Amino acid sequence: MRFFWWCCGVHQATLAKYPAEHNKYVGIGATIFFTGLFAALSGGYALYFVFSGGEFAALFALLFGLLWGLAIFNMDRYIVLSINKHASGFKQLMQATPRILLAVLIGIVIARPLELKVFDKEIREQLRVTYLDRQRAAIDTLNKAFESKYAIELEKTAELKTERDSLEATIKTDRIKLKMETFGEKTVETSGIVGYGPYAKQRQAELEKQEQYLDTLRNRIQLQEAFIQQRKQFEGLLDERLLTGVQLDSAVNLAGFADRNAALGDLKYHPDGTVNEANYWSITFIMLLFIFFECLPVFVKLMSVRDAYDIALRDQQTADIYRSGKNRDAEIAIVDSLYDTHVTQTAEKRKAQLWGNETL
Repeated sequence: MRFFWWCCGVHQATLAKYPAEHNKYVGIGATIFFTGLFAALSGGYALYFVFSGGEFAALFALLFGLLWGLAIFNMDRYIVLSINKHASGFKQLMQATPRILLAVLIGIVIARPLELKVFDKEIREQLRVTYLDRQRAAIDTLNKAFESKYAIELEKTAELKTERDSLEATIKTDRIKLKMETFGEKTVETSGIVGYGPYAKQRQAELEKQEQYLDTLRNRIQLQEAFIQQRKQFEGLLDERLLTGVQLDSAVNLAGFADRNAALGDLKYHPDGTVNEANYWSITFIMLLFIFFECLPVFVKLMSVRDAYDIALRDQQTADIYRSGKNRDAEIAIVDSLYDTHVTQTAEKRKAQLWGNETL
């Protein structure tokens, strides 16, 4: 009980005289304490990802978490302690307004790392999608740069392939015509004479020329593709690979606070840009919960009526101020008296010296 009294900054000797007020201040102190505890967990968890992968990541997270929790605890303690219950309601609200704004800011800061922990599984899945999209974008950028740099070579290769495909189709058609000529099928382009006659031989010779040229085209295409492949190797395109399952899990485990925070923001929206209602409101309500929790001590202090402890504390402060004023007046009177005595003694000494000189 006394520990929670200390957490809310009361004067324990005065509060002990009024048992009816004990529980209220225990509740306020407990709220301040647990706010600092949540801040310590939040700050430590956030810093753990800043140093993730480091040898002393856990130690740094522990130390920073303790320091952050103590800082928030001390700030909350001061916020509640500084509200004057003897002022009017409007004045109390004006006093509390900057403190409430500060509490809202603290609540947002505390809530974010804890939200990252709550949505850890969803964040991991989102990071996998994000990292793969980044890799695809990087590979697409490299490909576009390569295509721009070697546009002439790529265009020449495409033309050769087009010519090859056209020639292959022509050869296939001519083979059918050669077969029809040999079997004596009468068409517009065949003679209709059965056997391997002069027309068939002529078609055979043309077909062989086309096949030779096709082989030449294929060799040229192979040389061109080998050159392009060599250039891709030189430019580093062949080294770019999408992460596999194990590699992707490792990258997600090493993700820093910024990437996780961005992934949490992406969870609020579908891939098409529309709002994901379930995730959006879940994340928002968790943040609002911590904001309310942080502001709760200030609200309790504002809503509580002026109690016996507040009156006794004001009377004690009034008495202390009065006593301090009297002590000040006493000190001033003592100084005045001492100064007057000093002046009188100095004047007597001067008179004695003057009279002595006149007698001589």
